[in-house]
Amino acid sequence: MVKNIALLFPGQGSQSPGMGKNLYDNFSEAKAIFDQADEIIPGIKAKIFEGSDEDLRRTDVTQPAIFIASCAAYEVFKAKFPELKEKVAAVAGHSLGEYSALYAAEIFDFKSGLKFVEYRGQILMDACREVPGGMAAILGMDRDQLQNLCRDVQDGGEVCERVNFNCPGQIVCAGTVKGIASLVEKVSVIAGAKAIPLNVSGPFHSSLLGKQAKMMEERLHEATLKDAWADVYSNCDASPTKDAAKIRKNLVTQIDHAVLWEDSIRAMMEKGIDTFVEVGPGKVLTGLMRKIDRKKKALNIEDLDSLNKGVENLQTAEVKSS
Repeated sequence: MVKNIALLFPGQGSQSPGMGKNLYDNFSEAKAIFDQADEIIPGIKAKIFEGSDEDLRRTDVTQPAIFIASCAAYEVFKAKFPELKEKVAAVAGHSLGEYSALYAAEIFDFKSGLKFVEYRGQILMDACREVPGGMAAILGMDRDQLQNLCRDVQDGGEVCERVNFNCPGQIVCAGTVKGIASLVEKVSVIAGAKAIPLNVSGPFHSSLLGKQAKMMEERLHEATLKDAWADVYSNCDASPTKDAAKIRKNLVTQIDHAVLWEDSIRAMMEKGIDTFVEVGPGKVLTGLMRKIDRKKKALNIEDLDSLNKGVENLQTAEVKSS
């Protein structure tokens, strides 16, 4: 059986009130994940199902919430598509989503993963107070053009770095408040380019978070991690690995280094992967996939309807190829 599928897991920004409730109400696998999560973090289930947009925008809530919803969707998908391990060649997650990908790859169990993500959310929430900063999505510029602008800003004494390489023409930058404001101003006078300040108060994935990376390293130091059953494409290097020791290092590096998302997708395509399934809330990664290569199949699994459509699509493709 050909392994030509990659599972993608969303990060912060994909959350929405009530995410996962449809699966919770219809599948014992999803119910078990949410109920276990509520024992580990009391009250989290109510925040996910009944909380407001504002509740879910808190980084210390958003991160465990998306992890929980993504793991629940994965467990249901695995139950409905028993050929999953025979067909999936790789997994990847965008920023926070890397933890959901590692759960799917069985590098750690659900409880361990949720505790890691809860801690990660807390230290990044604290970082917003300790290291005030900002982020902006830059559209319509290539990597080298944008690097030159960031260099100009940094020559003025501020931090401004490219931190999310999402798809062609969409790169997110992070840095000091003044640094990002200066970048936005510089982009505004370039024809065909646009800067969109993001509603965050921290310079995520930038070098300003070195302290937080060290804290994550200390947290992961004694953790028991297993080798993966599928290739994991890590954010920080866009290259595949199954090795637990390497994955541990990459989770630390991820905190204060860029998310090489487009690079990861292209690396997977070079390995023959042609079907990408986003597992978890929203369709952000499916949208990015279409901007990277519209010819590749992109599906999402987040509720009963998308689950049924996705599984049917994959099984139909399997019958045609056999």
